[in-house]
Amino acid sequence: MRINRFIGFAAITTMLATTAAACGSSPGATPTTDANPKSVTLLAYDAFTPEKGIFDDFTAQTGATVNVVTDGDSGAVISKAILTAGKPEGDVLWGIDNTTIARAQQAKLMNNYSAVDEGDVCINYDKLWYQKKGLAVPTSLDDIIKPEYKGQLVIEDPANSSPGLIFMLATIAKYGESGWKQWWSSAKANGVRIDTDWTTAYTIDFSGSSGKGQYPMVVSYGSSPPAEVVYSPWLLPEPTTAVMESSCFRQTEYAGVLRGTKNPNIAQKLVDYLLAKKFQESMPLSLFVYPVNPQAVLPDVFTHFAVKAKTPLTLPEESINKNVKAWLDQWRATAL
Repeated sequence: MRINRFIGFAAITTMLATTAAACGSSPGATPTTDANPKSVTLLAYDAFTPEKGIFDDFTAQTGATVNVVTDGDSGAVISKAILTAGKPEGDVLWGIDNTTIARAQQAKLMNNYSAVDEGDVCINYDKLWYQKKGLAVPTSLDDIIKPEYKGQLVIEDPANSSPGLIFMLATIAKYGESGWKQWWSSAKANGVRIDTDWTTAYTIDFSGSSGKGQYPMVVSYGSSPPAEVVYSPWLLPEPTTAVMESSCFRQTEYAGVLRGTKNPNIAQKLVDYLLAKKFQESMPLSLFVYPVNPQAVLPDVFTHFAVKAKTPLTLPEESINKNVKAWLDQWRATAL
């Protein structure tokens, strides 16, 4: 993925509640008609891979085609959108989450936005690797820094990558202000690898995926194991990867109409379509996330193998907004 560094984070006084209802607003007049009602552009990160043909019904209903434009990891997409705030390169943005929504709000990036999916960022591990080594599977963040697990974890740079940022927050939630930097110092000494983005970490350096790398643990998602089944060329009956549930941190993603779009009406219709049952039911096996629409039915492979932690690690949104820039600076000083 092409990576740009986060521009920065700032505190705000009001945060978006985690709901599926549209909310938020920005000042300025909204056009009453669309400049190009026959086309709408959805900006997203590279890992946005919707089901083929999923927008055909939208086109049939509205007469507008959906152009999906991806451009790097979530950090790069958000940074670019903020640089063009008010004069966007698209109409709808997908990929802001509960750790970056403050940046969008500060930049008045969107007219309105809605929660579209949720899931957990967690450590995944290669079950077969540990079986072959005869080594017990690590079950906690404490295990990661033990000598027997030296050089086994690959993560993503939190300054560039959404899962990397969320994993950093998971260590803060677990160990608190007094202990999280010590964990990272120990992890660095114990051979943790830091990649720039999820694609490199999961598909190249992780031993349990297509890359067949040397690291049997990776920061990924609670929904990654069913993806291994769905995309397996050998029709695996079950995934060879699993999730360390104690490491999971809850993520909620949002989509919204970009401020300054010349097609606000068709853009809002697209956001509504993303929240409707058909698209929401397509997400588990295309985007590998949990739908927020309560009417959406999950497929069996997802219910059997995806993990949504019963007690995920969390931090108050206000705390993230207030401290994340300082935390990133402290992380760089400790881990790089």
